[in-house]
Amino acid sequence: MLFHITDQTAWQSAQSAGVYRPASIETAGFIHLSGEEQLLWVAQNFYQGQLGLVLLGIQVDRLEASLRYDKVPGQGTFPHLYGALNLDAVVKVWPFKPGIDGRFALPVDR
Repeated sequence: MLFHITDQTAWQSAQSAGVYRPASIETAGFIHLSGEEQLLWVAQNFYQGQLGLVLLGIQVDRLEASLRYDKVPGQGTFPHLYGALNLDAVVKVWPFKPGIDGRFALPVDR
């Protein structure tokens, strides 16, 4: 399973539209995804202090767009989805908020 962090409003819009197509497709050419071992690093570095987030659990074999693993300088290799995310690939959605200490934790039921 791969993961993607987004805000609740964007996820609700995707459900209405029938597809998830964040701005990063236009700006970077892909949707940023994370493996389980990368997720907390991404959350702490890019989403610290943000509320109203959800975590999408994505089943790789259901993806319709092209998935590639690209090197990110100084950070290793990350999964990137080159196209919109089809909603049937999202198999779980968790509320994703930081704890009292401001740090994120992995969902227990992943």
